[in-house]
Amino acid sequence: MDARNTIDRTTRGGALTFLRVARTSFQATGALAPSSRYLAARLAAPLRGGQVRHPAMVLEVGSGTGVVTREIAGLLGPADRLDAVEVNPDFVEVLAHALATDPVLARAADRIRLIPESITAVDLDRRYDVIVSCLPFTNFPPEQVRAILDRYLAALVPGGHLTYFGYLGTQAARSVFDSRTELARHRAVRAVLDEFQQRYGVGSSVVWRNLPPARVPHLQAPAR
Repeated sequence: MDARNTIDRTTRGGALTFLRVARTSFQATGALAPSSRYLAARLAAPLRGGQVRHPAMVLEVGSGTGVVTREIAGLLGPADRLDAVEVNPDFVEVLAHALATDPVLARAADRIRLIPESITAVDLDRRYDVIVSCLPFTNFPPEQVRAILDRYLAALVPGGHLTYFGYLGTQAARSVFDSRTELARHRAVRAVLDEFQQRYGVGSSVVWRNLPPARVPHLQAPAR
């Protein structure tokens, strides 16, 4: 079997697992489809164009079935390292299999550490040049979002980069379907995200070729 067929089988298997988990645990996934490769490329953008030093330490949180992990893996240099954090056991199983069978991931497997835990429980024993977060922040309580973002900023080296994403159009949908309590929680989360963007943001962009389209904020830790 050639590399292209192996990639296609891995991608299809991961997508099916994602859809199954999303159907039963939308709160944890926050999406009904995996991220597109265009969104993955935008999230991994700090690893391009000489924005980070090498060797680089990278942290990905909420790796899912590995779409963004694969993009990051393709950008790792020989001495770079990636910690991929994923708490869902079904996704961990898909990722572990992909690290052995997907050509891009397998080539970088010796530089990737798969951590099957929640980011709130992980002992971050190193500092990172880039953090890519794929967590569905708008599904979380605002105080948890603040705690996670604080943890990210504390784990970055001075001048380190953080990217994450949020879907466009969710506010309008929530105004129709959500309760007042949920709307208030969502507004509070948005306020936390806006605060961090104002304090640390260095730009944001929209990825239209994703389902649904997504905005990717880019934050940077203070250079101390």
